[in-house]
Amino acid sequence: MTQSNSSSPRMLALASLMALALSGCAGMSEQEKGTATGAVIGGVAGSAMCGGLLCTGAGAVVGGAIGKEVTKPK
Repeated sequence: MTQSNSSSPRMLALASLMALALSGCAGMSEQEKGTATGAVIGGVAGSAMCGGLLCTGAGAVVGGAIGKEVTKPK
C-alpha cells in the first residue's frame, strides 16, 4: 500500500520558484550568488527537517551565512 506524500508537490513548487528566482542572478557577484544559493539550500533543508516556517527561515539564514563565507574573496 502506497502513501500519498502531500509535501512532494509543495517541495517541487518551492524548488521551481527558487530556480526561477536564481535565474535573475546574472548581475550578481560570486559572493552574492553564493549567499543566495546557500540561503536557498538552507531553506529547503530546514523545511525538510521540520517543515515549519521557523525552521525554513533559520535554515535560510544559516545557509546564506555559510554561502557567503565559502565564496568570500581570498
